[in-house]
Amino acid sequence: MNFLRGVMGGPSAGPQPSGADTIQKLCDRVASSTLLDDRRDAVRALKALSKKYRLEVGIQAMEHLVHVLQTDRSDSEIIGYALDTLYNVISNDLEEEEQEENSPKQGDDLGSQFTEIFIKQPENVTLLLTLVEEFDFHVRWPGVKLLTSLLKQQGPQVQQIILVSPMGVSRLMDLLADSREVIRNDGVLLLQQLTKSNAAIQKIVAFENAFERLLDIVTEEGNSDGGIVVEDCLLLLQNLLKNNNSNQNFFKEGSYIQRMKPWFEVGDDNCGWSAQKVTNLHLMLQLVRVLVSPTNPPGATTSCQKAMFHCGLLQQLCTILMATGVPADILTETINTVSEVIRGCQMNQDYFASVNAPSNPPRPAIVVLLMSMVNERQPFVLRCAVLYCFQCFLYKNHKGQGEIVSTLLPSTIDATGSSVSAGQLLCGGLFSTDSLSNWCAAVALAHALQENAALKEQLLRVQLATSIGNPPVSLLQQCTNILSQGDKIDRRGSKVQTRVGLLMLLCTWLSNCSIAVTHFLHNPANVPFLTGQIAENLGEEEQLVQGLCALLLGISIYYNDNSLENYRKEKLKQLIEKRIGRENFVEKLGFISKHELYSRAAQKPQPGFSSPEHMMFDHEFTKLVKELEGVISKAIYKSSEEDKKEEEVKKTLEQHDNIVTHYKKVIREQDQELEELKQQVSTLKSQNEQLQVTVTQQVSQIQQHKDQYNLLKVQLGKDTQHHNSHGDTLQVNGIQLEEVSKLREELEDWRNRHEQLQGQLKEKDAVIENLKSLQLETGTEQSSQPSSSGGMEHSAELQKELELLRTQIQLQAAEISKLQAENQKLQAMNTAVDPAVGASGAVASRNSEKEGRLLQELGELQSEVKALSEEKVSLQQQLDSSSSTVAILQDEKSKLQQEVAEAKKEQDDLLVLLADQDQKLSALRSKLKDLGMPVEDEDDIESGDQADEDEDGDEEEQD
Repeated sequence: MNFLRGVMGGPSAGPQPSGADTIQKLCDRVASSTLLDDRRDAVRALKALSKKYRLEVGIQAMEHLVHVLQTDRSDSEIIGYALDTLYNVISNDLEEEEQEENSPKQGDDLGSQFTEIFIKQPENVTLLLTLVEEFDFHVRWPGVKLLTSLLKQQGPQVQQIILVSPMGVSRLMDLLADSREVIRNDGVLLLQQLTKSNAAIQKIVAFENAFERLLDIVTEEGNSDGGIVVEDCLLLLQNLLKNNNSNQNFFKEGSYIQRMKPWFEVGDDNCGWSAQKVTNLHLMLQLVRVLVSPTNPPGATTSCQKAMFHCGLLQQLCTILMATGVPADILTETINTVSEVIRGCQMNQDYFASVNAPSNPPRPAIVVLLMSMVNERQPFVLRCAVLYCFQCFLYKNHKGQGEIVSTLLPSTIDATGSSVSAGQLLCGGLFSTDSLSNWCAAVALAHALQENAALKEQLLRVQLATSIGNPPVSLLQQCTNILSQGDKIDRRGSKVQTRVGLLMLLCTWLSNCSIAVTHFLHNPANVPFLTGQIAENLGEEEQLVQGLCALLLGISIYYNDNSLENYRKEKLKQLIEKRIGRENFVEKLGFISKHELYSRAAQKPQPGFSSPEHMMFDHEFTKLVKELEGVISKAIYKSSEEDKKEEEVKKTLEQHDNIVTHYKKVIREQDQELEELKQQVSTLKSQNEQLQVTVTQQVSQIQQHKDQYNLLKVQLGKDTQHHNSHGDTLQVNGIQLEEVSKLREELEDWRNRHEQLQGQLKEKDAVIENLKSLQLETGTEQSSQPSSSGGMEHSAELQKELELLRTQIQLQAAEISKLQAENQKLQAMNTAVDPAVGASGAVASRNSEKEGRLLQELGELQSEVKALSEEKVSLQQQLDSSSSTVAILQDEKSKLQQEVAEAKKEQDDLLVLLADQDQKLSALRSKLKDLGMPVEDEDDIESGDQADEDEDGDEEEQD
């Protein structure tokens, strides 16, 4: 023990042993000690020396440490010391003082060599996998760190050992579920190393529910606001998804894309972005791009793009795109991410076209981005990202291309100039003095024409006002003018870049559009300029321009429709032969595909250049060059006869294409009809199945009815036998049944007659009410002079109606008495039937229930007859009361007539008195006149009297 204290740094007497001797003695102690405590102390001492004496401990102690791991599994402490010692030996994570003493290269070599020694026995890695399963912290944590270090040093070899180990990957996946954050976080780092560049392990980890666990960790840690643990989880997710179509499909089908939306909810306050948040959000954006990368299979990319739109992820990204205060690198990466989310997906492209920036007035997001692209003050990477976004927006988007080109046409340009359109921005960038703006605008405009012959023809209509007083020129003419005068214009940046951009635009515009070729050739200066550029022997920088000029001239020949006599195909070929030479022309044409920047641009759609000077080629243009280079070279060497034959072949091909399109249309219509017929057949099938079900149900019901009918027939046969033996009883029962049916019919008739009587009674009540109202009216008309003859006629009509009612009541009473007699007869028959039924009860026991029902129904009928008779009595009483009221009303009427006569006499007397008074008044007026008093004329008095009489007469008529 004193020796160990000396090794550990304690005081000791005598000379100190060297490091190698001490390590050798400790290794001997580990190998030979029988006591566990001694071995544990020796391993602890080796751990303390392993950092300083890494090489010596690795060489001498590795075998002994592995033996400890195999034999001392019961003691977690010694296992932990052994694992820590091995980690210090194998790992290259040296401290600063060791890094100063040993060069990094030496450390890397040591770690790799010791790792190779350790994994030479695959059982050692399998042993580590079993130790990692231990829950003890002092065993599990060092085991995880050691496995991570082994994977860093010899990744593919360790991956292969773990892959063939039974349940090897599953054991490591359990680390993510550990409640101790240190082990969980180091488990994420271990899985990062394990999943690097190994698709098989990536699939196993993904199907072990890694996506669910990692997304849960990211959410728990605070999404983009989380720490370095979020960064590690995102790096692991990238390992699992990048270039792994199976895992990408699993991620999409597991609805994990929806869980990415909260990552990008950055809020309105975008100030104070920490470095870790920027890193996390950058990785999150890259993870979205992994799912929608153009290098993925088209179907998988499209499905992910649609899922991102439906869950709102694209909308969230556009919100960040238009937000203020976002760091420049995050904004650039967001633009690139939105670009690939909308690329080739019509639904997403339409949504992006509708996004507006939060400005006053609101501007479309496309316009705002294009303003940044043509602004030379913006960072280069941002301008490249905007160009890529614009290219992705127009990729396979004929609708978007039409909207961009329409902003340049004369009919749609805003005359007020209040808002800047996308087309105006592109023209402004195309004719700017900044070469990068020229190139970006030319490439963007070329993408607006890509694979769209109709828009190429439409763009020929665009007219530009170059200066005040000069007539406007076409856009095509202005492009060629700038191209020919490029050397004379003072530009910021590379003049070659401007010319390359314009030549790419013209090549894209003229390809597959003979009308545009005709417009281009109509300018007599264009062909001499091209031939002059190709024929000159210029420097290396100008070779690229020469190659593009050769391509443009070749396009003018290949797509020439020979409509211009001076620039027919044959004449242009002769011009090339005389001025340039065919071999020289083809050689200059080959300069394009041999250029280094051409190869870089052809690799991926996104423009990724380190500096603005390297931006020469567009990815889509490289495809056009690859397509046209061969056919143009062949066209240059063809004779006129071959051209004619080719024209004939083209015409036949066009005819063939027309026939094919016609048949395609017919087939499409037939397919639609077939689909409709299939739907009809499916609906008829379903209806047929439903009808079959109903038929089977009805057949079963019919069978049940048949069975019941047969059973009744059997019972009826037995009943007939009993009827033969007891004929008298059956005869009585038969009579009873017939009488009951007759009684029911008569009862129905009686009910109908009863309802008629009630209706007539209501009518009579109404007549009585009318009489009462007449009585009241006669009482109020005492001052009038009713005609006595009209009242007499009305009373005679009432008398007739009363007599008719009485006769009807007498007839109904006779019918009721008749029905009562029939009822008594039936009751007598029932009393006669009852003893017979009682005597034959033992014989006809099976018919007892039916007879009981009949007797019950007969009793109900009798009760109804009684109720009807009672109602008849009440009706008789009501009729008697109504007749008495009629008599009373007649008496009152006679009294009223007497009173009317007396009133008439009194009125005659009053008329006599009025005549006497008139005479007296006339005498008095004459006396007053004799006395000289003013008196009204008799005419006035008579007119006033006449007016009074007229008013009285009107009142009487109204009464």
